[in-house]
Amino acid sequence: MALDTLFDSLVELLARNGLITAFLFVGLVLALSNWLSKVVTRGQVHGSAVAIAAGLVLAYFGGVATGGSKGLADVGLFAGVGLLGGAMFRDFAIVATAYGADLGALRQAGWVGALSVVIGVVLSFVVGAAVAVAFGFTDPIAVTTIGAGAATYIVGPVTGTALGASSDVVALSVAAGLTKSILVMIGTPLVAKRIGLDNAHSALIYGGLMGTTSGVAAGLAATDPKLVPYGAMTATFYTGVGCLLGPSVLYFLVAAIL
Repeated sequence: MALDTLFDSLVELLARNGLITAFLFVGLVLALSNWLSKVVTRGQVHGSAVAIAAGLVLAYFGGVATGGSKGLADVGLFAGVGLLGGAMFRDFAIVATAYGADLGALRQAGWVGALSVVIGVVLSFVVGAAVAVAFGFTDPIAVTTIGAGAATYIVGPVTGTALGASSDVVALSVAAGLTKSILVMIGTPLVAKRIGLDNAHSALIYGGLMGTTSGVAAGLAATDPKLVPYGAMTATFYTGVGCLLGPSVLYFLVAAIL
C-alpha cells in the first residue's frame, strides 16, 4: 500500500509540474535515441531523426489510447509536452538559430552559396507539392504546407501554422521533412566522392541545396567531420529562407496555380 501511495504521489507531482516533466521526458527520449543511433545504426542515422520518429510514434499511440487530438499531450502525465512542442517554443528555437548564423561566413561562399539556398528551398518545395497533388490534395494551404515540409520538418509546421493548416496536414509535412532528413543522412557518405564533396566550399553549397540541418550535419560527419560546420551553416540559412518564402511567395504561387 505504501508503494502504491508513493507512486500515486509521484505521478501527481509530475502531472502538476507538466513543463518540467516534459523537459525530463524529452531528455530521456533524446538520450535513448542517441544511444540507438550510435549502437544500432552506427551513426548512419542521426539521433535527432530517431527521436523525431519516436515522437511521431508516441503521439500516435497517445492519441489512440485517449481518443484525443493532441497525441501524447492528451495523456495527463504528459500534458506539458503540448506546451513544450507548441508554437511558442518552436518559434523561439527558430529565432535563436537565426541569431546564431554568421552572415560574414555566408558571404565567403559567394553568390553560388546564396543561390544554392534559394534553389534548394524551391526545388524541395516543388517536389513536395507535386507529391501532395499526386495524392489528391487540391487545397492550396495543404499543398503549400506539405511542400514546405519537404524542405525541412521545421519549415512545414511554421508554414502550416501561419496559413491555418489542419493538424493532420502539419503532421504530414513533418513526416515529409523527416523522410528527407533520413535520406540525406544515409545518402551523403555514399555519394560524397562522386559529387566532389570533399572541401569547405562544396560543403557550403551542399548544405544550401539539401537544407535539412540534422541530415546534412550527420551525413557530413559520416563523410568528413571537418566539413560539418560549413554544411550546417548554409543549412541553417535554408531553414530561415524557407520559413520566409513558404507562407508568402510560395503560397501565393500555389494558390494562383490551383
